[in-house]
Order: sequence, then C-alpha cells, then structure tokens
Amino acid sequence: MFYFFQVSVTSYELSHLAALEAEAVHVFREVAATFERPVLLFSGGKDSVVMLHAAAKAFWPAPLPFPVLHVDTGHNFDEVLRFRDETVEALGLRLHVASVQDDLDAGRVVEETGPGASRNRLQTVTLLRAIREGGFDAVFGGARRDEEKARAKERVFSFRDEHGQWDPRAQRPELWNLYNGRHRRGEHIRVFPLSNWTELDIWQYVRDERIALPPLYYAHRRPVVQRDGMLLAATRFLSLVDGETPYETTVRFRTVGDATCTGCVESAAATPSEVVAEVAATRVTERGATRADDRISEAGMEDRKREGYF
Repeated sequence: MFYFFQVSVTSYELSHLAALEAEAVHVFREVAATFERPVLLFSGGKDSVVMLHAAAKAFWPAPLPFPVLHVDTGHNFDEVLRFRDETVEALGLRLHVASVQDDLDAGRVVEETGPGASRNRLQTVTLLRAIREGGFDAVFGGARRDEEKARAKERVFSFRDEHGQWDPRAQRPELWNLYNGRHRRGEHIRVFPLSNWTELDIWQYVRDERIALPPLYYAHRRPVVQRDGMLLAATRFLSLVDGETPYETTVRFRTVGDATCTGCVESAAATPSEVVAEVAATRVTERGATRADDRISEAGMEDRKREGYF
C-alpha cells in the first residue's frame, strides 16, 4: 500500500533591505571571528550611524566587541560632535579620537592655506597613525560603491599594505561571500559592510529602523555662501573670499565631513520619509553634489585612497 502526503512548502524571502542588513551582519561576524583587533570608524555621519546600528544587531545582546574610532579634523560641525558623544555614552562604546591637530602640532602634516584650504586630505596621516598606534588589523568603514567611481572599485575586504596604501589592480576575488582577510603584521584590511547599499537604501533603512541622526541631515535654517556651484555653511571654519556674502536659507546636508568642504542642498525635507522621496528623485550622488574635496581632479578620490584615505 502506498501513502501519498501533500507537503506544503512555504517560501521565505527577505526584503531588499533585510538582505542588505543580513549581508552586513555576516561581514561583522566574519571579521570578529577572524581578526584580533578590529575597529569601527564612527564620525556621527549617517553611513557610520547605520553601520554602527547593523553592528549592534550583529552581536546583540552582547556589547560591541570592538572600539570605535573618529578621525577628528578639528573642523567638524558642532551638531555632529554632540551626536557622536551622545551615541557613545548611550551605547557604552569605547571611543578613540585621532586628532589632525596633533599631527599638525608635531609637524607630521602642514596646514593648507588659501580660499579652498581643507584638512580633509590631512586625515590620511592621522588615520594611518591611529591604526598603527592601536594595532588595528581590520578597520570598518561606511563607504558605499554608489558614492564615487573609485569607491565602486573596492572589495568588501580591501587589503592595505604596510604603508596603508591600496592598489586597485591587485584586489582579491570575493566569490560566494567568501572573504580573504590574510595579512602580515603591519598590514591591515579595510572592511566595508555597506558596500552594496545606495543612498536611498540608507535612508529607507533609517526610516524603517527609526534611527536617530544629527539634526543637520534634515531641513533647517542656516547661513550659507555660494562657492563653485555649491552651498557651503558659513561657519567659523570657512574663510570668505572677496565677493562672498552669507545669506540664510533652508537647507539640509546629504553627507557630513570637514565643514570647509562639505556642502548642503536647499531642501524642505524634515523627516526620513520626506528625505526618501527627495533622494529617490535625484540623479547625482551625495559626494558628487556636495563634496568640494572630490573636485580637485578627475581621479581625486582614487589618488587619496591609494595613499591610505578612507
């Protein structure tokens, strides 16, 4: 006698955002299991906040098993620094701050001068010093491939030599989510858990997960000046040139960095849902629209990354 059973198969399918989160969680756990001294770059910017949120999920209910590192140019927005410190205290994180000013005082770097002067490029020396002094062998960064063409070349595990330098032509294959973290003492790996996310993904995740961000990511009144087709915040760090007159308007920031080279956009988007709608309609990445430091040359970002930049 034969018995026939009807088996009901229920399909299980992750949403787009859930799949991206699962990939990031896998990367965090892979690094924690295979490296001795990882560290997570945390500036208080939206990508580092989302990265930290995913990392906390990866190890919950345990605390984060590695510290966070902020490379401080000394020209940061006050709102972002307050948010950084509040987040560190709320989550009980171990924060390392590497100061560009320390390297200026020690003569390891030289302050740029002129109307377009910025400390952004000087961060490379400070970052490499912090990695060396901390003995970190893996460094989590929030870079995404959709931001800029040099970052589009990056692997999730990006090998850096003993000088912290990156060779885009000598990267390791990453097939079936298998990552090669082998390195010698003095070398390290940059790890990018958000590589496959887009700016729209970030904002949809912020909305759905109700993640807090610094207030300057939402519409607010601020004095600005127009320079090279961008709106720069008129802060104490920005030196005005002849003909520039600050005026007040309603803006928000799409990305946050050194206040001397990070622009904002006119916007009335005051909630994550409104930002999602705005980002969905734009065709220019946040770095392309609001980062003056990416306009130094056609290969500006790649040149800095080869030197050890984020």
